[in-house]
Amino acid sequence: MGPEPPRFRPRGIFVGLATLDIIQRVAELPGRNAKATALRQDVAGGGPALNAAVVFSRLGGAATLVTRLGPGGIATLIREDLQSQGVGVVDLAGAHHQPSVSTITIDDATGDRQIVSTDARSGDADHAERAARAGGHIREALDALGRAGVVHLDGHHPDLAMAAARWGHERGIRRVVDAGRWKAVMAELVPLSTDVICSSDFAVPSSPAGPMPWVLGQGAGLAAVTNGPSPVLWRTRFGEGSVAVEQIHAVDTLGAGDFFHGAYSFARTIHDHDGRRPGHVAALRFAGHVAALKCASPGTREWLGALAGERALDYLRTE
Repeated sequence: MGPEPPRFRPRGIFVGLATLDIIQRVAELPGRNAKATALRQDVAGGGPALNAAVVFSRLGGAATLVTRLGPGGIATLIREDLQSQGVGVVDLAGAHHQPSVSTITIDDATGDRQIVSTDARSGDADHAERAARAGGHIREALDALGRAGVVHLDGHHPDLAMAAARWGHERGIRRVVDAGRWKAVMAELVPLSTDVICSSDFAVPSSPAGPMPWVLGQGAGLAAVTNGPSPVLWRTRFGEGSVAVEQIHAVDTLGAGDFFHGAYSFARTIHDHDGRRPGHVAALRFAGHVAALKCASPGTREWLGALAGERALDYLRTE
């Protein structure tokens, strides 16, 4: 791609989980019934779709998060964080919904972490009933957002995910799925997707050969698997390969996968003055670069300053 800046601001719709993350760094993870004094504490919005929307916005895109927040102090803190990052919010929660809180303890020396969270609370089992009941309302909200270049889905709030995937499919919009771990909804969501990026923890119960053959068999155009500092593996119907990951001294990997996915969605949405878009290999390499920037800094917000001045976009344009 040439050196010119993008001629329009890409728009992305991110559907999924929003939590409040309370992150504490300690000299050593405490044992059973032990206490530890935090070296550092960060409080910010969290969740795969939320963090992906944040990095999409900070890269220069127009990001809207479709989620469930509800009333109360926890939701207010999440909204304030999203506003500070330039992310719009569509809140489809009922009057009594409360967002989850994730408590994260990170070993300062090793980067190892412990995470406790209730995730999205609404389980997979009732998503079909919930989707049928709320489908019209969800689609009205999506229609009001207008045209977008990508619908990004993390599989949480399954009724929202399925309605958004069908909506994007009907309009020919790219649907990117963050497949961090297997959820029952993935059996229905992946066939409606165009790009599926799995973590190494994503295991399909019916596919002992690994997730990529299954993903492509469901109709997606791209299947990829990330595995920390190891190369990203990818496969399409026309070929397969790997993309090397930048080797850095990782200070904190929390949220790196979320930001990888958000950067990938951004790269697949942007185009230059000649209308050219990066291919999937360039997009995966760019996403790995963004994730590496994150891993070099503690917390999930401080590192975003490294995206200033379009330095990350310069990296993409060299692809």
